[in-house]
Amino acid sequence: MSAIREKSLKYNIHSWSAQGALKPIVVTKAEGIYFWDEDGKRYADMSSQLVNSNLGHGNKAIIDAICEQAQKIPFMGPGFAMDCRSDAAEAVVELTGLKGAKVFFTNAGAEANENAIKIARQFTGKQKVFSQYRCYHGSSAGAGMLTGEPRHFFNEPGGPGFVKYDGPYAYRAPKACNFENEDDVADFYLELLENQILYEGPENIAGIWLESIVGSNGILIAPVKWYQGVRALCDKYEILMVADEVMAGWYRTGKPFAFMNFDYQPDIITFAKGVTCGYVPLGGVVVKEEIAKFFDETALGCGLTYSAHPMGCAAAVATIKEYKDQDIENKMKVTGKVLADILDGYVDAHPCVGEVRHIGLFSAIELVKDKATREPIVPFGKDPEGLMKKILGMLVAEGFWTYTHENMIIVAPPLIISEEELKEQMAIMDKVLDSVDKMI
Repeated sequence: MSAIREKSLKYNIHSWSAQGALKPIVVTKAEGIYFWDEDGKRYADMSSQLVNSNLGHGNKAIIDAICEQAQKIPFMGPGFAMDCRSDAAEAVVELTGLKGAKVFFTNAGAEANENAIKIARQFTGKQKVFSQYRCYHGSSAGAGMLTGEPRHFFNEPGGPGFVKYDGPYAYRAPKACNFENEDDVADFYLELLENQILYEGPENIAGIWLESIVGSNGILIAPVKWYQGVRALCDKYEILMVADEVMAGWYRTGKPFAFMNFDYQPDIITFAKGVTCGYVPLGGVVVKEEIAKFFDETALGCGLTYSAHPMGCAAAVATIKEYKDQDIENKMKVTGKVLADILDGYVDAHPCVGEVRHIGLFSAIELVKDKATREPIVPFGKDPEGLMKKILGMLVAEGFWTYTHENMIIVAPPLIISEEELKEQMAIMDKVLDSVDKMI
């Protein structure tokens, strides 16, 4: 066994895993869209690690900004004003398009949602928060209760006031549904949501959370009318609309933030991941002007030792500049279409592919046993025979690195990927799906 791996298993506890069965890959190099193990094998990072390495590995501009800040002032308490903090906040706010907004910086996405819960409750004076089934908002105490898939079980019973609702997922809607178009889908789920608001009492609800596009739970892209309808319900019942942009933000969908694809504005935005591409941990909460002004006279009930960490803020400024300098938004118009065309072709070509969903370089392949019945290849929340693990192993063996969740394979490569690199890697996916076809 590798000495590095042996030491890792001896001293490290790894996420979401039974430790005894682990055999982590020892990584020794990373550059662009690739990384290499200690044996020299190359892997294409087709999930951008945890959908955060948007600009790939080894970006010199981001690294230089971190080094420069480390030499200048590596740390200063969050109560002090610094150029990197002011510049980072300005860059983030300007990119959101929310006039008069302000930012509270955190260390990660879970912390962003954790603090957004407190801000929403403090601003509204109400306690209940709504979040969607089949969503992920983090694993800390509050964010874990917002989460609407099996990983939130580890946080139960948790604190009071967390309410789940069903968001749009037409492919797995109740059998009685007969949708003719996307407006029908939106109308159905909006009626369910409004009923829940009334059942729970709008006077008790501080905020409605949604991943702007549901990420690891399947890249669930709701109709435009759904997002605008949620906005209207929040306005009608004086509830804050909170867009979790942790995974979907930072040009992942082709826009600076995913909500911009659907012509609405949230009251609060949570973010992390692509703001620094993981080079330094950083997340945050953007609040609209009305909420920001509320805290001019009311003490904010949030605080973190590493809030607005100087090196994180310096990395954020450099990262945002790189998105613009590399013209990522326009480049993705080409690569996003290439990926979409390839994925759409899988639906007809592979019996195991029930549906594909994609926007920008953010996509999922939903695997089924039977196209007619839409039976998932593994039951929800379970994989008793390790089938998805086996499929993932086949991809990794071919040098295609990604992750799976439930019966989905996530494909979300770095936004710098070229058309040629994308086609090369998706040919590997096509080959593996041929094998899955035979399995079912």
